[in-house]
Amino acid sequence: MNENKSLITLALAGNANVGKSAIFNQLTGLVQETGNWAGKTVGIKEGRLFHDGREFKVVDLPGVYSFATYSPDEAVTRDYILKNKPDVIINVLDATSMERNLYYTLQLKEMGLPCVIALNYTDIALERHMQIDGAKLSSLMGYPVIDTIAIKGIGVHELVDASLKIVEEKCLNPCPEIKYGLEIENRIDKLHQDLQEAGLDYNTRWTALKLLEKDLALTGEIASRWPDIIRKVETAAGELSAIHGEDSATVIASERYTTAARISRQISQFSIPQHKLTSFFDNVTLHPVGGYFVFIITMAAILVFISLFGGWMSNLITRFFESFNPHATGPIGSILWNGSVVGFYAALSVAIGFILPFYFILSWLGESGYLPRMAFMLDRPSHALGLHGQASLPLIMGFGCNVPACLACRILENKRDRLIATFLSTLVPCSARSSVVLGLVGAFIGWQWALGIFLFQFILIFLIGKLLNNLIPSTSPGIIMEIPDFRTPSLKVVWRQAWYKFKDFLTIGIPLIVAGSMVIEAMQVFHWMEYVTRFLDPITVWWLGLPAFAGVILIFGILRKEANLALLISMAGGAAVSTIMTPVQMVVFALVIMLYIPCISTIAVLFKETGYKVTAAIVVGEIILALLIGGLAARILPLVL
Repeated sequence: MNENKSLITLALAGNANVGKSAIFNQLTGLVQETGNWAGKTVGIKEGRLFHDGREFKVVDLPGVYSFATYSPDEAVTRDYILKNKPDVIINVLDATSMERNLYYTLQLKEMGLPCVIALNYTDIALERHMQIDGAKLSSLMGYPVIDTIAIKGIGVHELVDASLKIVEEKCLNPCPEIKYGLEIENRIDKLHQDLQEAGLDYNTRWTALKLLEKDLALTGEIASRWPDIIRKVETAAGELSAIHGEDSATVIASERYTTAARISRQISQFSIPQHKLTSFFDNVTLHPVGGYFVFIITMAAILVFISLFGGWMSNLITRFFESFNPHATGPIGSILWNGSVVGFYAALSVAIGFILPFYFILSWLGESGYLPRMAFMLDRPSHALGLHGQASLPLIMGFGCNVPACLACRILENKRDRLIATFLSTLVPCSARSSVVLGLVGAFIGWQWALGIFLFQFILIFLIGKLLNNLIPSTSPGIIMEIPDFRTPSLKVVWRQAWYKFKDFLTIGIPLIVAGSMVIEAMQVFHWMEYVTRFLDPITVWWLGLPAFAGVILIFGILRKEANLALLISMAGGAAVSTIMTPVQMVVFALVIMLYIPCISTIAVLFKETGYKVTAAIVVGEIILALLIGGLAARILPLVL
């Protein structure tokens, strides 16, 4: 329980993809990405809420299916609940999948925790001709049940009211405990007495069940303090196995599933659903051949659209600002206009033309349910790299930003898999790098060349993954993940998610780009640029075949990758980058941007997740790779471009 009695802790718990993060966002006003696949909420998210004069701490726990601690997210969830003892658990259930969700609810009940059930997706359940009797569920489980539609905010604050009532009135579940088979209950009772006499901190019934399920973490903890209890557990588990002919863990899991199925039948009413268009989309997007075709077409369409839209928007913004150009002369006037103003509208054109629509489309795909289907289709290529199928999830997240992609690699249990997946995640073209390719190559040479660069990048990632797999061989287990139904995204939710990612660029990226643009302009005005470019000439001019100033831009681009394009536009005095770069130089520049040193934020996360040695190896390796490929491209491309 909280030491601060005035602060009430609410923990959101449930399976993956049940709407926990959407409820968290509604309650706290924060924007945490809503997830559509297991393991997406890697860490624990916290926010604050003031309601009826009381302050609440809202905690969004990882989406899991049990407390078995087979995966890091299961261990994080169980440890938080056991050690932090939140005042109320808000158990979020998917009304369309009650049997599966209730398996988790039963485990919460076994722990003797104060709970409120959020029956989410009730609107989707009705669309499928399903009706869930919340009052009946409440009487069977002994918990308040609130119907919610999280993305619309319906029922969300009623969850807080119910939680507050539990805290203030201490109204715990009045119904008796859920009982399993007699042979299980007899052995639980015996262990329950021993655990009570030992003075265990945890709920003794839940502990007895977990010990019989051979929970390794809990068994090790008890064995270190009460080895005689473990001997009794082994005897009881052996007896259960002898009776049922199955391992004791399987017996208890089977009992729990049977109970969940029985409760689900008692509270659910079904009518024959009509055939839906979503079934057709499922058959197409998950088809072993057609699914890849849809994936490729979808990605190509996104890139082509952003390339065309971004070019149009960039020209529009440039023409608007240039209509006010005072054509000031002198050092100060040049720095103020060519540095600050041109730097500002160059950054704005990149932001509105390329980054914002990319975030919006990515959020739309996530909310629609297509992103987890992409992850499913990428499972087989992940195996070809020797990676766990779940490695495809961080790689997909990398299209938005490499920082959360690297963090998401935590869901991989194997250290070797985490290392390879983290390295490959830094190579995935994030929105910033994509904006450079689309805004430079796509806008000035053609979307076909932009697609070619992305295709080359994907092939390179695959080849590097194969190389690392051969250097560090291991087995590749399969992926077990939930595929949510297709649904119409909420424009409000999609916009909030896109804006949440985009606003950092407005508040941090644009000021950095304007400052960088002014510094570069000052270097040109006062003739300081040549000192830097002369030092970098062997790399930028001789080897890469780029203009001398490109080296300075690449250095500033380490802060934020999208700054490369904005600064380039600024140096061109507007959108006409073709006046300072040839088509070959544009492609080479874009290739180097795609490959060279990650942005400073990604480097910081790499250092935190992998240590300084691995971070240094990744950074140095990517710089060498970028220079090698960029130099080769500078010598080959003139033959075809």
